[in-house]
Amino acid sequence: MEHDSDILIVGGGLNGPATALALAHAGLTSTVIDALPAAPRQDQDFDGRSYALALASVRLLRRIGVWDHVADHSQPMLEIKVTDGRAGETPSPFLMHFDHAEIEEGPMGHMVEDRYLRRALMDAMEANPRITVLNGETVVAQDTDGTARVTLASGRVLTGSLLIGCDGRSSGTAERAGIKRTGWDYGQTALVCAIQHEKPHNGVAHQFFLPPGPLAILPLPGNRSSIVWSESAANAAAFQALSDDDYLTVLRPRFGDFLGDISLAGKRFTYPLGLTVADSFIADRLALVGDAAHGMHPIAGQGLNAGLRDIGALAQVLGEARARGEDVASILVLRRYQEWRRFDTASLAMATDLSNRLFSSDNPLLRMARDIGMGAINATPRLRRTFIREAAGLTGDLPALMR
Repeated sequence: MEHDSDILIVGGGLNGPATALALAHAGLTSTVIDALPAAPRQDQDFDGRSYALALASVRLLRRIGVWDHVADHSQPMLEIKVTDGRAGETPSPFLMHFDHAEIEEGPMGHMVEDRYLRRALMDAMEANPRITVLNGETVVAQDTDGTARVTLASGRVLTGSLLIGCDGRSSGTAERAGIKRTGWDYGQTALVCAIQHEKPHNGVAHQFFLPPGPLAILPLPGNRSSIVWSESAANAAAFQALSDDDYLTVLRPRFGDFLGDISLAGKRFTYPLGLTVADSFIADRLALVGDAAHGMHPIAGQGLNAGLRDIGALAQVLGEARARGEDVASILVLRRYQEWRRFDTASLAMATDLSNRLFSSDNPLLRMARDIGMGAINATPRLRRTFIREAAGLTGDLPALMR
């Protein structure tokens, strides 16, 4: 049967385009169905959104032809400092300090603004003859009996060998396939923004563990940083409703004065936090990628990085199957992807869940135990290097695109 393309990808965002480009690298054609209209071509103002990309993710983006278009706009993360404390107080003297100089591969990762990464992905797709993009279209029905078929709201019907869901935590692709999800709500909300500060950050990322939830300060180009600030859902709603000046008044005691005076740069966002993992990453002629397969706490900054690892693994599995003359959508092929990614993802989700529960507690005994633990890790070079390599995404069974 002649298909519109080898693969149908539901979802634009970042994971959909990255999946299409990785599959094109493996020799497969795809159609990306994006519910949003095409992004404007002109440069956009910074809106406060940015991403922490681990070194392994940077490697994948370079190999699919994206990284060279954002590298000049990125900020390397040269060090990570992890501390424990309370708002308005001096942090605990026990900390973890990770320096990229302890590994040979280079910076542990890079920070990239959404406006540059999204535009680079769109441009790379448009330039790739193996990729078709349909903007402003939504899927209203799907069928994977014998072939993958989707019906769009416009009435158009598309066919392919395989359907891939890149459509987020509330994935319609997964729901229509009858795939259930396991997870829970944390009762926390992430407040996300960017700030301008007086003093240079020197490429140092900070993670402060506070009783309501962690506060991440991630370096951006110039004297700017990205903030991911976790609070109880009630507090977060109250803080988000404040004026910019009052918002900064609440943030300053948590942030401290080590970077001098701060001001907002861009918009403010909130995201409810929870853990959600699909009971299966695959079904007949269907695979899930990124948040459609798993969503976790941003405590380790692994959301997008985990999705890119899914993409690298799936593209490799499908590319190798194609080279052997197999049906890339057969359940035997798709099981290789699930076996590769599901255990790793479940382990990461549980690790972030445990870390959030451990560090979002003000119990004095628990605080003492975790502070001593951080001090012990920091004092042990081998353990410290293991954590550095983990932060860089260099551990585990890496897809070829990330090696």
